[in-house]
This record gives sequence, structure tokens and C-alpha cells, in this order.
Amino acid sequence: MSAKKTALTVLSAGLLVPAMLVVPAHAAPTPPTDGKGQPAKAPAVAGPPASMSTVGGALLGKPGVQVNPLAGAPALPTNLTGRSWIVADAETGEVLAANNAHWRLPPASTLKMLFADTVLPSLPKDKVHKVTDQDMEGVGAGSSLVGVKEDHEYSVHDLWLGVFLRSGNDAVHVLAAMNGGIGKTVKDMQAHAEELQALDTHVVSPDGYDAPEQVSSAYDLTLIARSGLQKKDFREYCGTAEAKFPGLQEPGKPREYFEIQNTNRLMTGASGLSPYKGIAGVKNGNTTMAGSTFTGAAQQGNKKLLVTVMNPSAGGLNSVYEETAGLFDWGFAAIGKVKPVGELVRPKSADTSSIGSPAQSHENGHSAAGEGAEGGVSTALGVAGGALAVIAGGAYAVNRRWPRDHRSRRTGTGGGGDQAP
Repeated sequence: MSAKKTALTVLSAGLLVPAMLVVPAHAAPTPPTDGKGQPAKAPAVAGPPASMSTVGGALLGKPGVQVNPLAGAPALPTNLTGRSWIVADAETGEVLAANNAHWRLPPASTLKMLFADTVLPSLPKDKVHKVTDQDMEGVGAGSSLVGVKEDHEYSVHDLWLGVFLRSGNDAVHVLAAMNGGIGKTVKDMQAHAEELQALDTHVVSPDGYDAPEQVSSAYDLTLIARSGLQKKDFREYCGTAEAKFPGLQEPGKPREYFEIQNTNRLMTGASGLSPYKGIAGVKNGNTTMAGSTFTGAAQQGNKKLLVTVMNPSAGGLNSVYEETAGLFDWGFAAIGKVKPVGELVRPKSADTSSIGSPAQSHENGHSAAGEGAEGGVSTALGVAGGALAVIAGGAYAVNRRWPRDHRSRRTGTGGGGDQAP
């Protein structure tokens, strides 16, 4: 880590995880309006399609709640209003329960997980970049910002903290410029999504800012999070609660810094919520078109879960976090007491024989060439320190790269850009 150390960072690991075709545009997509020049309100959302993708299992392609309880299984929470959600065992890849898992919905800033998983490996964290006016072009009106300034220097490490903690679209645009520009970055992200078999995902902007046809799904966001959490730096950034960010830099004076805090309320306990025990990220989002979205990872004992919730209808700034926490509680109690309804598939380069329909691109039938998954890494999941006080005793390593092939021990799964938050 750089001299500007974060206050809370990921300490170590135990989460097992497997390991870009859109019209490029430098300017941010034009946000929807109501015809009078005012931002459009989120449209009434119709029900899910009668038939969706079956990547990961036939049940995941069906609308509505999918769960197969066994004897002694806990009941699902009664307050769930998310239009789409999923609970998955992060180690085995088993989907414990889901609701409209493949419904293609606007992702908001949860799409920044794909941006980071795609771009982070190619930019050395200690590289320093002086921001230009061109770097900042196209940051959407009303975007969440960390406070990047033109003509100031920032390390890649600083910029990623701005992306993960403050969901800064300004930091995203600078990193995208360093990656070759918005158009190239969008194409890279789309290709990486297809490599991960996140085939519900259509990328238009790297920051998740509302744009026509920019969609993902709870299933895809969970795949993307699992891939990102395999990377040490990704785990560090998404598991950081507080940090110092570079401020003004005047000639002859020391650089100023200011505090930034993660907008993930299950991590910080902000706005009346208590921190969730064992939380380790990953990313939240909120826009007019997407509503609230969140993908989280947590560990309790030797159990590790991934949960994604998209667009709860309950209203309120905390509803997406409260529903996520309820699904975490259910999932930790349900492991071993439910029959999986599907699985998180492996990347194309690792395995194309996943349960359900063959991997096919949603991008006009064309599949982009993807790069291979990151090589043999054994990772861990956990955060430590300060107010979080999670996972006493640290974490442990899992000495295999992919979830074990659990199909041999069961009968199958087919039976039954964000605005400021």
C-alpha cells in the first residue's frame, strides 16, 4: 500500500472464486428527461419476462422465487421487495435461492465491479497520472464524485479508492482514459463480461450511469463480484471503510488530504444501520432508472456468501441493505438445508459445460473474444480492524481454484453510474 494508508483494509482471505461491442462514445450517455428538460422519474417496471436465460440452471430462467427447502430449512425473509435477487454460496458456487435471477435491469454503480475487474489488473497501483480536462469530459450530471481535479496528480491506488468508496464517476473517467479511453474500456468490459458468462450484461458506460439499454442481472453481478474478489487489490479496495484522498496541491505547500468513507452502509453502519457482521464489500449503486442496487460478500465462520439485490420497491434509502442483510442471515442458516436451484458458472475459458443452456451472447448473437481467467490463486475473504470487528481470528485459505463439481453429488438443479447516494 502507498504512504496514504487506508484506515480499514482487507486483511486476508478464504473466498473461492473462478477467475469486452457497444457504440463507443466519449461523452456520457444523455440521461432520460420528461420532455420538459427535467430528469425523468423511474418508469413503472413491468413484470419479469416469462422466460429468461438459463445459464446456471433451468430454474434460474423462471420468473419468481426459486428455492428448494429441505427438512429444517429456515423460511425466506418476509420483507423482500427486490425485483431481482440471488443468494449464492461463494465457495461451492451453489445458488441457494433466487428471484428473477436473470432479469435484465439497469445496474447503476454495481457495474463498477465489472469496470474494476476488467481494468484494475492492467494499471500498476503506484502509477501517477496528471489529470487533464479531456480526462474529465463526459462525467454525467448528478454523478457521484470523489473530488478529482484537473491539473492535479493522483496515483492509481488513490483513484481506485475513489471508485470503490465514493463511487466516483470522476475517478472512473480518469482510469478509463488511462486504459485507452471510454470506447476501448466499454469494449474491454463487454468482452470480459462474456468471458465470465455474464451474458445478461450490456455495457454502455463504464461508471453505470443511466443509459438506454445498459443492463445487467443479479446473476451476472454475482458472477462479476466473485471474479473481482479473486484479486487482492479488488478485495482491498472494496473492503476499505475509510481512507484519505488527495486534495488541493498548491506550489510550495504540502498536498492536502481529506477523509472519504465507503457508501456501503452495511460496512460503515451509516444512516441508522448497524455494520453487518462479516461484511467484506462489494459495491452499491443508486440511480433514477435503476433504483437501489447492491452486491455484497460476507463470511461467518467457514461459510461465505454472495448476495445481490436489485431495485427494492419498499422505498427508503436503507431498503436494499436491509433486504441484503436479511438474505445473508437466511443464507448462513440455510447452507446444507436447501437443495440448490442453480450454480454460478465458470468462465468460458475454464468450463463451457455448465448447467442450463449453452453460453450465448446477448449482443446480437456475436461473442466477443475474452481473455483467460487469472491464474492459480487461492484467495480469502475478510475484513478486520476498527469498528467493523469482523471474523475474529482472521480467515483461511481454500486450496483449490474453482468450486468443486457438485453435480456428481446431487440430482441436478432443474427440478422443481451512479447518482450521489
